[in-house]
Amino acid sequence: MALDVPPPSAALLIRSYSDGEIRIGEQRLRTAICLDSLGGIRLLRPQHPAELCEADLEPLFAAPPELVIIGWGGGQSFLPAAQRQWFLTRRVGLEIMALGPACRTFNLLVQDGRRVSAFLFPAAEPRQPSDPTTPASIGTNDTAPRSSGS
Repeated sequence: MALDVPPPSAALLIRSYSDGEIRIGEQRLRTAICLDSLGGIRLLRPQHPAELCEADLEPLFAAPPELVIIGWGGGQSFLPAAQRQWFLTRRVGLEIMALGPACRTFNLLVQDGRRVSAFLFPAAEPRQPSDPTTPASIGTNDTAPRSSGS
C-alpha cells in the first residue's frame, strides 16, 4: 500500500531566525508571534514570555494543541507557576527554551504531523515602543541569520 503524505506547506515552517527576527515563508517578523501547525500566524501583545496573560492564550485554548513551545531570544527562562498552571489545567504540554531550539523543534513537530503551537519572542529584551530601531540581541555577536535546519 502506497502512503503518500503531502509535505506541510513551507509557508508555515520557520525558515530562519536571527537577532530579533524570525522568517516564516517570505515574511520577516520582528515582533512576538504565535504560530500553529495549521498555518496560523498571530502577532502577540506581550514582547516577553513573562508578560503573557491568560487572555493572550484564549484563542489558543479554543482548539488546544498537544504541545505549546515558548521560545525566547534571551535564552531559556521559566514561567511563574501561575502561568504554567494555565496549561496544566487544560492538559496542554508546555516546553520553554531558547529561540533557536524552539524554532527547530516547532519545524520538526510540524513535519511529523503533530498539533503544536509556538509562542516565539525574537528580541532578547522587549523593544521600547518609542524607539523601533533599538537593536535586539539573542545572545550572540554575529549578525548572520541562522538556519532553522529546515
